Amino acid sequence: MALIKRVLFATDFSACANRAMGYALVMASAWKADLCVMTVLEFYPGMDPDYTVNKMYLDHLREEASRQMAAVEARAKAAGQPVTIRIETGIPSQAVETVAQTLKADLLVVGTHGRTGLDHVLIGSTAERVVRTAPCPVLTVKAEKSGMAAGILNIKRIVVPIDLSTCSLDALEYAAQFAKPLGASLTILHVLEPVAYGLDFSLSHAKEWREQRTYLEKRLTVLTACLHAQGLQAESILKPGLPADSIVSYITQQGFDLMIMGTHGRRGISHVLVGSVAGAMLRHAPCPVLTVRQFDFGADYQRVMPLGDPSPVGNS
Repeated sequence: MALIKRVLFATDFSACANRAMGYALVMASAWKADLCVMTVLEFYPGMDPDYTVNKMYLDHLREEASRQMAAVEARAKAAGQPVTIRIETGIPSQAVETVAQTLKADLLVVGTHGRTGLDHVLIGSTAERVVRTAPCPVLTVKAEKSGMAAGILNIKRIVVPIDLSTCSLDALEYAAQFAKPLGASLTILHVLEPVAYGLDFSLSHAKEWREQRTYLEKRLTVLTACLHAQGLQAESILKPGLPADSIVSYITQQGFDLMIMGTHGRRGISHVLVGSVAGAMLRHAPCPVLTVRQFDFGADYQRVMPLGDPSPVGNS
């Protein structure tokens, strides 16, 4: 199965987008995929493009975008990668989603500024909006940290946080196929949240926590064995703590090259109330993050990772 046939790279020519292009070139090369590079001239509905001032504004943006795209083409040519160019007009996240659907892209690559705190609340993130709506997996890449030399992009160690939900197991399934052509190893990471004690401070909660840990260890062992059966180097890690904090802490310590994780793609009030571990990873993870919200493996595809509980040990 050709996991990736078409790669779409969306750029705003920022430092993070410049680094993200390196990953887009690596992905296109590894999968022998077509590469399309797009940028969006930000122009909102209701504005008249023929109005003199607006036309001057758009002409200036298009001229600058064309100049920047010429440099992108030259970089791709130097890497031996054919590339097609698109310059769109509209709301960036919507334009990217539309082009991804039109091209039937298998992977979308974008840079993200990783805004946090008030910046994130007020400005938001085009990358996060794209992750929640894109019709294909999305690879988000932040700029190199200040003072850090740009190294050769070499994806050899991939971490896959899972919570055993269907979307997280789908992400692990995707990771198993993604890692093969790269010769990369996989680390399955599950975070076991701390037990919440009742008002009676009974020991039953601690017992439940121990039983849950034993159950999870068995599930992770089975999943790891499935990866080994595919000829992949893999391990599983079970860590206690709060999901977002524990994931960031662990991958920072271990220095992974890439994170692959599932996302429910929540939007609107659901996203505000429930939040998103995937969103937190886009802002805080020290490595690029590949989110898998939906992916069609094809009718004839045989799954590697079991969706259900393959063992008799469970919550019964």
